Amino acid sequence: MFLRRHSRKKNGKLHDYWSIVESRRCAGGRIVQRQVLYLGEINDSQEAAWQKTIRVFDEQRQGYRQIALFPAEHPLPADAADALSVKLTEMRLLRPRSFGDCWLGCLLWEELGLGSFWNARLGGERGAVPWEKVLAVLAINRLCDPGTEFAVHRRWFLNSAMDELLGVDYAAAGKDRLYRCLDRLLPYKDELCQHLTERWRTLFDARFDILLYDLTSTYFEGLCEEIPKATFGYNRDGRPDCRQVVIALVVTPDGLPLAYEVMAGNTSDKTTLKAFLAKIEAMYGQARRVWVMDRGIPTEKTLAEMRQEKVAYLVGTPKAMLHKFERQLLEA
Repeated sequence: MFLRRHSRKKNGKLHDYWSIVESRRCAGGRIVQRQVLYLGEINDSQEAAWQKTIRVFDEQRQGYRQIALFPAEHPLPADAADALSVKLTEMRLLRPRSFGDCWLGCLLWEELGLGSFWNARLGGERGAVPWEKVLAVLAINRLCDPGTEFAVHRRWFLNSAMDELLGVDYAAAGKDRLYRCLDRLLPYKDELCQHLTERWRTLFDARFDILLYDLTSTYFEGLCEEIPKATFGYNRDGRPDCRQVVIALVVTPDGLPLAYEVMAGNTSDKTTLKAFLAKIEAMYGQARRVWVMDRGIPTEKTLAEMRQEKVAYLVGTPKAMLHKFERQLLEA
């Protein structure tokens, strides 16, 4: 990006108008320019508005000092001791990169203790780049600009400041390295959920007495011969012609996940609840919890077992069963 001046005579007087312009390279090597921000008119009475300061390193003094910047078309003030005349038409911005969002992502990564968590589990595995930092690249990308691993490799990493923030080079975003990093996470998924639960409890005073349980599915296009769980089943996306997997998730009302499972695509919703009740109890112990779910998830048998075991729940009632409770509801 650079500053562009537009001069125009109005009522016999010359006026200068400024704008910030960005250059973009298009297909075939053609370069086009677009106006990013219109700054308006700058005249002599507004000279003070041009005074900007930057921090530069003075090699002679071995320290930082302030230098005032003035446009080259205007004479330097007599009282300006440290001043430079800047040729605005020759200013260029080289390799602009996204920094603020990436910095915040790295801060959250460390606040959640994910750096030490993954370093303890992946630190001993061989690799030119620590796997914990490769994983940080993937996770922070999901936070800042969600995209595929290939998009991270081709575009996002180069346009971000992740290399500076993590102290790595482009090898951290190698295509194969990003894909292979995901393969290393699966054995630790339950440990990760338990770790995050403790951090949320500490950082956000999160409560886990109400749990929302639901299922969804995602489908694939292709034969999926190397994906054993990819099968035909009830498709929520209207694609019964595609193989799919079913994803079950337990979250808090604030959206904080406690556990998840990826199951075969032909898994019936009604067969999953009992296993998840046992899973949450095994991971987090016994506690007073209220389970909230769609009416198509539990069976009458499962609900009877939950009542017998004093497990509270809230579930939609089918209309066909409402007449059984109508009198009780009216009396209440």
